[in-house]
Amino acid sequence: MGAATPRGAGAAPAGAGPGGTRPAAVVRTWLYVPGDRPERFGKALACGADAVVVDLEDAVAPVRKAAARDAVVDFLDRGHRRPVYVRVNPPGRGGEEDLAALRGTRVSGVRIPKCERPEQVAEAARLLPGVPLVPLVETALGVERAHALATGHAMVSGLAFGEADLAAELGTGHRDVLDAAAHRVLLAAAAARLPRPPLSVFPAVRDLDGLAEDCVRGRERGFFGRSVVHPAQVDVVNSVFAPRAGEVDAARRLVEGVERAGADGTGAWLDEDGNLVDAAALRQARAVLDTFSGAS
Repeated sequence: MGAATPRGAGAAPAGAGPGGTRPAAVVRTWLYVPGDRPERFGKALACGADAVVVDLEDAVAPVRKAAARDAVVDFLDRGHRRPVYVRVNPPGRGGEEDLAALRGTRVSGVRIPKCERPEQVAEAARLLPGVPLVPLVETALGVERAHALATGHAMVSGLAFGEADLAAELGTGHRDVLDAAAHRVLLAAAAARLPRPPLSVFPAVRDLDGLAEDCVRGRERGFFGRSVVHPAQVDVVNSVFAPRAGEVDAARRLVEGVERAGADGTGAWLDEDGNLVDAAALRQARAVLDTFSGAS
């Protein structure tokens, strides 16, 4: 197995795959493209999404799975400046074959759908060593085991939540129910010191106002970025999850002020307006800088 990067402050950014491709510091949009539509791969890379997710699972009919896998491997072998992830098929349903085929390619990372057991994560890491893994939490059992999945292997670089499959399993798409499950995934990622999870796909592709409203709501709840299924959604999501006016500068000034106070031997931390800054505010400011480092 390739060397695993420990999670935490020194962890490599998600997507530092064997081909050397690294995503931007901020991944706001994860654009899905069907794995059996190679004519769309280049267009997906050019539409402004921070990362492309080539899909070998739901978007591909069973009779086209093998052809899609070959097309994706050929695409990855060319190398690309933007990060390219692959959503493989679920464990036990073709996922192992997908992972074996991706070995040695320039894939930036892999999304593991309907992930429910840490052993599935460990097996993915064995089949595709050194590549960041993102368990997709899409079932009730997956939600219950979200933290175990997040800590299932050192190459887990994040969690993602899938609403559609969970809603089908539960027999309800009620917002309260899905929010409760999504928050479990959010807490599991935070407890494992992983990045904040992206929001699930917004299925009403033409409702861009509704998409923007839902993204604002998701950002306020602690999520960051979103999986999207159409290029028209990319700019909306990128805009909502861009740093707000003055947000980064304010966070930088706060951190610098605390550092100066510490260097001067001052025990009290005051912001530029003379207000006391507590440890929680300092952590939040540093999180802003970590999140938006290098953001455009």
